[in-house]
Amino acid sequence: MSKLSLFPIIIVVPFLKVSGMAIFPFVLVKHQDLKNDDQLIRHETIHLMQELELLIIPFYILYLANYLVNLIRYHDHEKAYLNIVFEREAYAHETSSSYLKHRKFWGWLKFIKA
Repeated sequence: MSKLSLFPIIIVVPFLKVSGMAIFPFVLVKHQDLKNDDQLIRHETIHLMQELELLIIPFYILYLANYLVNLIRYHDHEKAYLNIVFEREAYAHETSSSYLKHRKFWGWLKFIKA
């Protein structure tokens, strides 16, 4: 994991509308079997690191602001979501088992595009 040895607390939330979600300090998953989905847990753990770096509340503000700007730009929910800078980092590295060990502080910054 990261320099902070972040091991998420995973909670099953059956009524969740998505497969997984990071709400510090938890990773929420829709089904019990998703607790063992390394790719999903890594994706959400990247979000936990982003949340910590931004002292949690500012992360959610920036996440929502980035989504709204993208929604205006793309006029499409899915495209707006996929282009959130925090999602871009998480999706880019969710398959790398070593990413969290070597991730640079504020690693999401390199995913900002003009």
